[in-house]
Amino acid sequence: MEDIAGFLGSHPPFDAIGATELDRVAAVTQEESSPRGTAIFAQGAGPVESVWMVRSGSVEVVHDGRVLDLLGPGELFGQSSMISGLPTGFEARAAQDAVCYRIPADIMRPLLARPQILRAVADSMSPRAETAPTQRVGALIRTPPLLCRDDEPIRAAARRMTDRGVSAVVVRVASSFGIMTDRDLRRRVIGVGLSPDAPVSAVMTAPAYTVTADRLASDVLLDMLERNIHHIPVLSAAGEVLGVVDDGDLVAAAGRTPLLLRRAIALAGSQAELAAAAAGLNPMIIALHDARATPEHLTAVRSVVMDALIRRLGELAEQDAGPPPAPFTWFALGSLARREAVPSSDVDSALAWDGEDPAAGGYARGVAQAVDEGLRACGLTSDAHGASAAGPVFARSLGSWRRAARSLAEDPTHDKALILVSVLADSRAVWSPAGGGHPGLSLWEARPYPEHPELLRMLARYALSFRPPTGFLRDFVVEHSGERRGQLDLKHGGLIPIVDLARWAGMAAGVASAPTPERLRAAQAAGTMESGEASALAEAFGLVSRLRLDHQVEQLRRGEPPDDYIDPKALNPLARSYLREAFRAVASVQANLSAELSLGVRWG
Repeated sequence: MEDIAGFLGSHPPFDAIGATELDRVAAVTQEESSPRGTAIFAQGAGPVESVWMVRSGSVEVVHDGRVLDLLGPGELFGQSSMISGLPTGFEARAAQDAVCYRIPADIMRPLLARPQILRAVADSMSPRAETAPTQRVGALIRTPPLLCRDDEPIRAAARRMTDRGVSAVVVRVASSFGIMTDRDLRRRVIGVGLSPDAPVSAVMTAPAYTVTADRLASDVLLDMLERNIHHIPVLSAAGEVLGVVDDGDLVAAAGRTPLLLRRAIALAGSQAELAAAAAGLNPMIIALHDARATPEHLTAVRSVVMDALIRRLGELAEQDAGPPPAPFTWFALGSLARREAVPSSDVDSALAWDGEDPAAGGYARGVAQAVDEGLRACGLTSDAHGASAAGPVFARSLGSWRRAARSLAEDPTHDKALILVSVLADSRAVWSPAGGGHPGLSLWEARPYPEHPELLRMLARYALSFRPPTGFLRDFVVEHSGERRGQLDLKHGGLIPIVDLARWAGMAAGVASAPTPERLRAAQAAGTMESGEASALAEAFGLVSRLRLDHQVEQLRRGEPPDDYIDPKALNPLARSYLREAFRAVASVQANLSAELSLGVRWG
């Protein structure tokens, strides 16, 4: 029992209760072993009267034969059916030989009266923070709403619910809505012997709690739990009913491909298993693209999954190397640091360790080398120009990085200084050994404005290095020649000019490492870039990013290596027109910045 209490108490929601109560929970908790492939409970069973927590091994969440999720040690399942009182919406099946703790419902339900426990359970059922931004509840609506009048007989409304295969009917009442669910039919009609010829108004809930389609699914799920409801009508911005979502829809939304892939990475016990999991990266991108995820969300999710891959590679390398002699951190650079990684992106990285002990540096470099080898085994390549934690230039003590940053800020004129500034400004801590490192740190700490106006001026000039093509001649890009003649480089011709402008304006606003749209928003708020210019760049960034991802996803479908070159002739006239206007908008911002530099505005 002591072992059970110790394990439960180290994981939510049981980490929020006291020792005496934890012992009481452990006393009634049963340990169950399930061989690989064994069903712990079936889809449609129940409702279950327990909650399970994985102790060892892993458990698959399977819906209609499709694996939605993979649960590892410390993760709960069965809570949705237990809370709702409805049959299970999925099968729980041992993916490996698994040991689970089974906690009875009568011990869990009193705990759910506490907000902190309820929130922890809701979090276990909700999409993770990294994927939540596009989990809008409107996207989960499966069927059009079933509507009825409040005087319609219950019998007739129930028959229509059965015919449509839905579990709720929405009733318009005055300026709001009511709702009658299959649960209401069981409890308020059959359970009390009410005549089915009574009107729907006799059993409906009114006014019904409603949400707008742009609400996050994770927030709506928590609303359901806090209000003890199981169906919520979803409204348009104009107040019309778009449909009804239930708790099963929301729980299923937590099992999307990115979450499943992250779980597989977390449970991998070797580089070979990680390589097998990483094979799901490109299919994930295709699935998100087909689901019409925004470019900002799609690249952020890919970056998050790559972070998880790097962390697991680091953990495996640390297991082989033993405890580190000093804390250290593996940093992402470039597009991965900005959470803008696409299938064609290299993995740019850096390494920093505490102190000047050569042993600390040797250990950290060895781990970084193992991570680099693991990334190659997973089909991901390091930066071709040497920006790699496994290389000599980008692996150094934190003190050395700090001295370099100060030197660059004070004298940005020497050779390649601005390239290094742009690299360091786009840095983000990804992984450190347990109990040490520099979480949340950027390698760039020098504030460029107003302490370093010369650096800011040079960054502005650097933002003019790449110019977008501003015209098409007979559907060919005017600037190109050589083997890529007639093709457009979306990265260098379209995105890099925007990324560089956003970096300059963001750093002028006091923001170092951040995604490009976030830098533009910060620059607009701080006044370091005109509102119209920031908006134009953000729109151009979104358009070019979408075209780039459209192109790369089609290459992935064909089994081709992704690249950044498109043939403008393949675009429809409207897309070419939009792209031309986007390039002109970027060129206009660059022209204004160039004029300011020439006149000494802001830097005079």
